[in-house]
Amino acid sequence: MDFVGVIAGVVAVLAVLLLMLSRTIVIVNQASTAVVERLGRFQRTLTPGLTVLIPFVDRIRERVDMREQVASFPPQPVITEDNLVVSIDTVVYFQVTDPKAATYEISSFILGIEQLTVTTLRNVIGSMDLEQTLTSRDSINGQLRGVLDEATGKWGIRVNRVELKAIDPPKSVQESMEKQLKAERERRATILIAEGQKQSSILTAEGEKQSAILMAEGFAQSEVVRASADAEALILRAEGEAVALEKVYSAIHEANPSSAALAHRYLETLPVMAQGDSNKMWIIPSELTGAMDVLKKGFAKE
Repeated sequence: MDFVGVIAGVVAVLAVLLLMLSRTIVIVNQASTAVVERLGRFQRTLTPGLTVLIPFVDRIRERVDMREQVASFPPQPVITEDNLVVSIDTVVYFQVTDPKAATYEISSFILGIEQLTVTTLRNVIGSMDLEQTLTSRDSINGQLRGVLDEATGKWGIRVNRVELKAIDPPKSVQESMEKQLKAERERRATILIAEGQKQSSILTAEGEKQSAILMAEGFAQSEVVRASADAEALILRAEGEAVALEKVYSAIHEANPSSAALAHRYLETLPVMAQGDSNKMWIIPSELTGAMDVLKKGFAKE
């Protein structure tokens, strides 16, 4: 019996020692802090690392996360200035800057931030109509952040930013907006089609105009080339005839034919001149009669 009692005593002592060690040695994780109370009163805040406390005198009241935290709140019905109920989802990004104030100034700073966000949101949206609410997210975010940051400063909380995740108007308004958007899209599509047809007509007219101009220029160029070619041909023909006449004249001049030979040659040419159907009348020059006299005299001598 004494042996069993000794073992029980040793176990009890070990248990007490382990309990004392658990209450004496405290490890605080990185990016966290711990609020320590001594005999029920705030004593200090612990930084990350290993710390030794006085057992049964000191105790950890709260461990506080010092990182930036995100709180997403459920949709809240809010009435706009034009008496329409919209459902708004909000997200708040905040960070604890004073662990003591966050522990003792408010029982639950998360719940406090949520309620303050809802109240501020109703005040801000209540001064706007639906159109302003849908198009002024940045302004609403800025106003919410300013009010929340000022109100939560005494709680040891800094609100970094506030975001509106969704703004959902009533179903009837959504249907009207969808119809309006559909009509606007159809109007824009009609305008784009009309603009396309207009541009196509303009381009077609420009193309036809350019084609007509090019055809006219080409025709003018061809006429100029043709006229130039005709002129060149006439010039060459005239020059050829002039050279031919000059050669004939030179040959006749060198041959020095007699009047009888010229008259004989003229008579040989007369039948050729008479072959035309339109030749009804002959005009005999005076030189021909002189030549005939010369031929007569020539034949008479023979």
